[in-house]
Amino acid sequence: MTVIDAALHASLRTLKLSGMLETLDARLTQAHAGQLGHLDFLQVLCQDEITRRETMSMHRRLRRAHFDEQTTLEGFDFAASPKLPTAQIRDLAALRWLHSGESVLLHGPVGVGKTHVAQALGHLAIRQGAEVRFNKTSRVLAHLAGGHADRTWPKRLAELTRPHLLILDNFAMREHTPQQADDLYELISERAQADRSLITTSQPQPTRLVSAVSQPGRRRVPARPAHQHQPPGLHERPQLPAKQTPWARRPPGHQEPEVAK
Repeated sequence: MTVIDAALHASLRTLKLSGMLETLDARLTQAHAGQLGHLDFLQVLCQDEITRRETMSMHRRLRRAHFDEQTTLEGFDFAASPKLPTAQIRDLAALRWLHSGESVLLHGPVGVGKTHVAQALGHLAIRQGAEVRFNKTSRVLAHLAGGHADRTWPKRLAELTRPHLLILDNFAMREHTPQQADDLYELISERAQADRSLITTSQPQPTRLVSAVSQPGRRRVPARPAHQHQPPGLHERPQLPAKQTPWARRPPGHQEPEVAK
C-alpha cells in the first residue's frame, strides 16, 4: 500500500465511509480495466456506501423490533396450512394498510401461523424503513403497570405509541383487570390518534376483542379501519388508496416481495 493509498484509507475511516473502504479495491480494479469512467467510479462508490448504511440501519431496526424469530413471508410454508388465505396475506404484504395508518386483526385457532405472519409483516415493514415493535400483550400490560408504580406511565405509553407498527401477540387471551383494560384503551387510542398501525394475533373473535378494551361511560377508541383475517371465510376489505409515509422508502432496483401460492 502506497502512502497515498494509506492516506485515502485513513480519510475514508475518518469520514466513516467504510462502505467505500470495503469496495474500494474492487472498484479501482474495474476502473483500471476501463469498466468505469471517473463519474461512474464515484457514483458506484457512493452507492456502495448508501447500501451499507441502509443495510446497517435495517439490522438495527430488526434488533429493536424484538421479534421472537426472524420470519418472512417468502419463507412461510403455505402448503402446511391450507386454510390460510394466501391471496389476502399477499394483499397485506403490499403494506397499503400501514401507509394508511390502518390495523390488522389476525385471529384463528392455535398453530395456523398467526404469529409467523404477524412477524413476517413486521419484517416487511422494517425493510421499507418503518420502526416496528413486537411483544406479547401480557408483557406490554406488565410494562405499563410498572409505570403506574414508579410514575413513568406517560413515558412508557409514549414509547409504545412511537413505533410506526406495534404487534401485540396473544391479544385478549384472558380477562383483564379494570386497570389493564384502561391501559389498553389508552394505548390503542393514542396510536389511533397518531395514525400508528397495530397488528394483533388472537384466538377470540373480533367481537370479543372489542370487549377487552371496553370501559363503561367512556368514548369509543377513535375509529380506524381494521382488517380481520381468519381461516376460513374471510371478509373482503375495501381497496384504499396508498398514502406515502415519510419513512417509506425503496432503494434503487427494489421489488415487492412475492408470497408463495
